[in-house]
Amino acid sequence: MNIDEELYALWKVMNVNAVDRLGMTDHGPVHFQIVSNIALRMLRLLVERGVVPSVVADFGMKNDDAEVIVTLGALLHDLGMSIQRADHEQFSLFVAMPKIDQLLEGLYSAAERAIVRSETLHAIISHRSDGRPMTLEAGIVRVADALDMTKGRSRIPFEAGVVNIHSLSAASIEQIEIQSGEEKPIHIHVRMSNSAGVFQLDELLKEKLRGSGLERYVEVEAAIEGETEKKLVTIFRL
Repeated sequence: MNIDEELYALWKVMNVNAVDRLGMTDHGPVHFQIVSNIALRMLRLLVERGVVPSVVADFGMKNDDAEVIVTLGALLHDLGMSIQRADHEQFSLFVAMPKIDQLLEGLYSAAERAIVRSETLHAIISHRSDGRPMTLEAGIVRVADALDMTKGRSRIPFEAGVVNIHSLSAASIEQIEIQSGEEKPIHIHVRMSNSAGVFQLDELLKEKLRGSGLERYVEVEAAIEGETEKKLVTIFRL
């Protein structure tokens, strides 16, 4: 994937649509690298605690194959934004499908490739707001996408002067740590500079976590660092 010029061009087109044309947060190569790393971290923590990936349980494949599915899903989930934002999850399916086959060529038999392709496409379509993942891998991609929320990643709308709960809350998230939990396999620790960041967790992360199938495996803890909250805006007028 690192040497795939077409894929890199698609990521660039997506980022132009997201950032330059719509004023959204970054949706370029860095976003997908972050999401894929978070997704792999979550999958490995789950496997370490004895949770069996769906492709292993249902098709007798291996944990490595689950990692392939999670990685592909994380790196390709927003390809439809190269066309448009609305319904981009559905557009992502037909943009991603030939790319998946191309990337998997020579790595799997035809039957195995069909399974990996289908499971990856399911992960892609399930990351939408009303998605209902049927596999562990799809649930991981869905939640990992929501965890790319730190202030440096979401600074564009705020620095452009867009002052609303979305930009303020995003600017409040300092760091996301994915750790092994005590009561549950995954412990997500969120460091905030301002309590406005709770909106990111309560309205966005919670929405992606609910119905993901990962609820029983994930615990989320957020804390405001320092003795006083960072002042993000001096005065706000309507």
